[in-house]
Formats: sequence, C-alpha cells, structure tokens
Amino acid sequence: MSERARTWALRLLALGIAIGIWFNASVEDRLVTSEKVVEANISYNRRPGFMILNPVQRVNVRLIGSKKAIRQLSPYMVDVSVELSKRGTGASMVTLGPENVLAPEGMEVVSIEPPAIPVDLEREVTERLPVVPKLVGKPAPGFQVEEPEVFPSQVMVIGPEPLLARIDSLSTPPLSIEGLSSPLEAAEVPVLSPDPLIQIVQPSKVSVRVPVRKPTAAAEAPSNRKDKT
Repeated sequence: MSERARTWALRLLALGIAIGIWFNASVEDRLVTSEKVVEANISYNRRPGFMILNPVQRVNVRLIGSKKAIRQLSPYMVDVSVELSKRGTGASMVTLGPENVLAPEGMEVVSIEPPAIPVDLEREVTERLPVVPKLVGKPAPGFQVEEPEVFPSQVMVIGPEPLLARIDSLSTPPLSIEGLSSPLEAAEVPVLSPDPLIQIVQPSKVSVRVPVRKPTAAAEAPSNRKDKT
C-alpha cells in the first residue's frame, strides 16, 4: 500500500471512530434517562377580590427525562399551578400532584416536596382608617402638647378582611416633640402599613400639625394653691 493510500485509510478510520462516538453519545442522550430536582415557583389562580395570606412561594419538583433534556432543564422552565377559583375562604391544605406541574414535553414528574401546602384564602376588602401620628419626646418645660391635627385624617387601604378587622388606626414614623415650644408643622409624612398584606392606597402621605400651648396663670393657680396647703 502506498503512503498516500495509507494516509487516506487512517483518515477514514478516524472519521469512522468520530462518527461512532457521536452516534453513541446521541443515542445515549435520547435513550438514557436521568433525574433532576428543580425549585419551581408556584402560581395561584384565585377569584377576583380574594387574596392568599402568607402563600408558599416555591416547592421542589423531581423530574425524570432523557439525559439531554435533563441537562438543558432550568428552574424557570418548570412552574407549579394551584387552582383556587372554586375554593371558599379560610385555611386548608392543597395536595400537589403531576397535574399541577407545567414542565417541558417529555418530562415526567417523580415527586413534589412538600406534597401538600397550606393555603389561607381570604376576602380582600377596602376600608378607610384614621391616621394617628406617633409622637416621641417631651415639649419644653411649661408647655403642653394638644391633640395632633392630621390632613387628611383618614386614608384608604386594601387588605384581607380578618386582618383589617383587628386594626383600628394607622401610624406614622416617630415625630419628635422634644423641647417643643411652638407648633410642629410636618408635611409629606408617610403612613405606615401595620402588615405587609395591607396596602396603603391613597394617600400614602399626610400632613401633621402638633399644637402646643403654655398653661395660663389662672390654670396653674389651683395647683399652686394646693402645693401651699
């Protein structure tokens, strides 16, 4: 065999080996199965006007599929859907199964952890609540703080009915009246939500005026006379 023929024979052999390796890898990717656990987000389908208290955000889903498909799988490709449109209010446990999992075609759900999640579905209501500013400190000696004035005095909030039923008023960040001898004027004071599930709709800020006065001598006289007796 000539040198040229031997060279071509080696090239063809190398090509055949490369094709064989590629074919075996391709067959393995298609036929050999593998498993993977992904942390999947949960989406809830609920009726308008209802909300979920402290919803579970994610669960672990174990999937099985071809080696290639598993290698290409990422968490954003898997979603868990929970149907709540026909459920009433209150707390309950919802069992999760393969029918709840949205995954790429060819994937099989092996398990979900946890297999059941708590769901507390409550009616969403809108209310107006008064704003009571939080005052800290003491006015200047001889001065008294009068009832704070808030404008607007009420704000609109949205939240779960059972939670709003336990709240009488909203507050503000602390406003210092330490050493105050004249009225405190504060504009654009934020209104604080007492719970992450309660949303301040409007307005989100109020104006606060804290009047102070110095008692008159006539008002102080009775206490002075009492001290002398």
